[in-house]
Amino acid sequence: MMVVVAIVALIVGISFPAASAGLDSVRMVSACDSVATFLNAGVNHAERRQQPVELVISPREGRLNLYSNEPGFARELTMPDGVVVEAVLPAIEGADAAEPRRVLFLPGATVPGIAIQLGNRRNAHRRIRLDPMTGFPRVESVASQ
Repeated sequence: MMVVVAIVALIVGISFPAASAGLDSVRMVSACDSVATFLNAGVNHAERRQQPVELVISPREGRLNLYSNEPGFARELTMPDGVVVEAVLPAIEGADAAEPRRVLFLPGATVPGIAIQLGNRRNAHRRIRLDPMTGFPRVESVASQ
C-alpha cells in the first residue's frame, strides 16, 4: 500500500508543473481572445449605433470597461487570475502607466491604433493590437523582455 501511494505521489509531483503551465497557457489564450472580442464589440457598437463609445483600460485592476450614451450600455471585462494588463501602447510620455487610460471610438472615424499588452506568471506576453485601417483587433506574440 505504501509503495502504491509513493508511486502515485511521484507521478502527481512530476505532472503538476506541466498541468500548471498548461492552465496558464489556456488562461492567456482565453484572456487574449476575450480582449480582442471586447475591443471589436466596442468598435462595432460605435459604428452600428452611431454613438461614441469610451473604452477605459485600468491596468492596476486588470479591467476594461466600455461606456456609451445609450441608456443601459456598460460592459466590463476582468482579466482571469494570473493574467495582468502590462501596458497600453503607445505609451503616453510623462503619464503613469498604472493609471486608467481612456480611448474613444467615434462613429465614422478612424479606429485608434492602440495595443493592450497582457502577461502571465510564466513570463508569456501577448499584445492585442487594433488595426487602424480595418478596425479589427489582432493578437501578436511578444518576445520576453
